[in-house]
Amino acid sequence: MKLNTLMVKKAKNMFPLQRGRRLRTNESIRSLVRETTLSPTDFMFPMFIAEGENVKVAIPSMPGIFRRSIDLTVEEVKEIYALGIRAVNIYVKISENLKDNAGVEAWNPNGLMQQAIRAIKAACPEMIVMPDVALDPYSIYGHDGIIANGDVENDSTNAALVKMAVSHAQAGADFVAPSDMMDGRVLRLREGLDAAGFHNVGIMSYSAKYASAFYGPFRDALDSAPREADVEVPKDKKTYQMDYANRIEAIKEALSDVEEGADMVMVKPGIAYLDIVREVKNAVNVPVTVFQVSGEYAMVKAASERGWLDHDKIMMEQLMCIKRAGATLISTYFAKEAAIILNKI
Repeated sequence: MKLNTLMVKKAKNMFPLQRGRRLRTNESIRSLVRETTLSPTDFMFPMFIAEGENVKVAIPSMPGIFRRSIDLTVEEVKEIYALGIRAVNIYVKISENLKDNAGVEAWNPNGLMQQAIRAIKAACPEMIVMPDVALDPYSIYGHDGIIANGDVENDSTNAALVKMAVSHAQAGADFVAPSDMMDGRVLRLREGLDAAGFHNVGIMSYSAKYASAFYGPFRDALDSAPREADVEVPKDKKTYQMDYANRIEAIKEALSDVEEGADMVMVKPGIAYLDIVREVKNAVNVPVTVFQVSGEYAMVKAASERGWLDHDKIMMEQLMCIKRAGATLISTYFAKEAAIILNKI
């Protein structure tokens, strides 16, 4: 109490010698003392890949976002590279007949993901490609791993993820991005990549991925939500994704992934989890990625369409706040729109 009283007295004594508003007088001064800045190189663009050619399918719950066939994806990659964006995080939607419980299609050397990686790197070699590593797009049950005895089996899933990651590296991926949240998968991936000779392929681990309701539009885009089945299957992903009530657990998971060989760690979702971003940033010595997820994107779009928010202002404010909280890289569906604005400044 005495210390607080002393601090109040000291603050009072500083005025009028110290006036914080002096540094807010005009935009020129504000720009001189601005602590955080944004650049297109801060962004990674998540992209959805569809089968076929000349395919562009709008995702109703994510206005402005599409599933594109590989040929149209390549054209979009060229456009965003010209805007200054240097990384893409790619996901695929495959035919139902290619799905099974083991996710075998995930490491098909001629699979949709592998073809997409090769095509992007051939057309735009400097674009950093980070394919998603998880089994849910390939699973008949919509889970991130292999179902056995009514649960997602950890160790057999890790073995499948290693095959998947190596196939991505063989196709030309710069990083692999495991989003599955299996225990020990970063170590297994690092060992598998190194054994296959891919020592320079990095791992961006989804370290603090929460079981969040913000993922709804994403699961619509890929049809990757858990589904009813004729066998016992977990009804949600809470046995592997984190409880959103927990903070310390996020630090533990991030530190564990770094020890296992992660080159970057991720916090997901973003704007509602900025306390976690700062905690993780303070705890690790590797870059921190933040995923501003589909539900966060959809909320801004919906509110702005109704005239309740200024779309561009709230978009840029949220991205700045994510960067300020400690993000080195922001995976965001706003990447292209934000880059266009930043290029005009």
